[in-house]
Amino acid sequence: MSAIPLSTTETVEEPPVSLWRDAWHRLRRNKLAVFGLIVVLILAFTAIFGPYLTPYDYLSQDLNARNALPSMSHFFGTDDLGRDVFSRVVFGTRTAFLVAVIVTFFAVLIGLTLGAVAGFFGNPFDRAIMWLTDVTMSVPNLLLVVVINASLKSPITRWMEARYLETLNPFYRQTIWVDFILVFGSMALISWPPYARLVRAQVLSIRSRPYITAAQALGLSNWVIIKRYVVPNALGPLIVSVSAGLGTAMVLESAFSFLGVGVNPPTPSWGNMISDGLRVWQHYPHLLAAPAAVLGLASVAFSFLGDGLNDALNPRGSK
Repeated sequence: MSAIPLSTTETVEEPPVSLWRDAWHRLRRNKLAVFGLIVVLILAFTAIFGPYLTPYDYLSQDLNARNALPSMSHFFGTDDLGRDVFSRVVFGTRTAFLVAVIVTFFAVLIGLTLGAVAGFFGNPFDRAIMWLTDVTMSVPNLLLVVVINASLKSPITRWMEARYLETLNPFYRQTIWVDFILVFGSMALISWPPYARLVRAQVLSIRSRPYITAAQALGLSNWVIIKRYVVPNALGPLIVSVSAGLGTAMVLESAFSFLGVGVNPPTPSWGNMISDGLRVWQHYPHLLAAPAAVLGLASVAFSFLGDGLNDALNPRGSK
C-alpha cells in the first residue's frame, strides 16, 4: 500500500513593523530631514568634544593679530582682542546646546506634567492649568526674562561675593553659573505652555479610548494609567515639538545674549558674538558672519528635522 503524499502550504509571516522602525524608514527617505539630522549630530559632537580640538583657547588673546581676516591659522579670523573667532564659535556651540537641552528638558517636564493632569482629570485642574498657561503666554518673553534677571542677578551675585569673602572658595567667583541658572530658569518659564497645550490635547483624545477604560475597570490608579498608557501614547507629537523647541531655545538664548540679558562675556555665546560683530560689521564682516551663519544653520537644521519627524510619525503620511 503506497503512502499518500501530503501537500503542505507553509506560510511565512513577516515580523510586525514597529512604529519607531517604520518612522525611521520614513525619516531616511526625507533628504531634508536627513540633512538636518546630520547637522544636529555634528553640532552635538562639536558641543561635546569641539573645545578640546580647537587650535586656540577661546580666551587666549594675541594683540599682534587683532581683527585678522580669515586665514589658515585663524579659520574665521580674530576679534578686536586677538581671540580666535573659530574657537569662540565652537565653544559657543557648547553654550547653545547646553542652554537648549536643559531649558527644553525642564520646559517639557513642566508642560508634560501639567498637560497630562489637565487633560486626564478635567475640571477644576483643567481650568486652573489652562488659565496659568494663558497668563504665561500673554506675558512678553523679553519682559519676563529682563524682570527675572534684573531682580535676581544682583542679589545672587552679592551673596556669592559674601560667601567668597567668608570661605575664599574660588567657586563663588564663577558668576557664569548665575548667568546660566537665570537663563535656564527664565527660558523654561516662558517655554512650557506650548508643550502643556499639546499634551493636554493628546490626553483628551487618549483618555476615552477602550484600553484606558479597561485599565480603569481593572482597578489601576489614575497615576499608574497616566504613566503606563497615557503619556507613552502622547509622546509622538511631543517628540516632534521638542525637536523644533531645541532650535527655538538656541535662537532665544542668542537673542537674549544679543540684548545683554543672557550669557554675558567673556563666556562665548553666539548672541553676544553677533552683538559684538554688529558694531564693526562694515569694517570686519567676518566677526558677524561666522556666528550668524552657524546660528542660522542650526535653526534651519532643527526645523528640517522637526518637519521630517512630523512626517515620519504621522501614520497618515505617505509611505
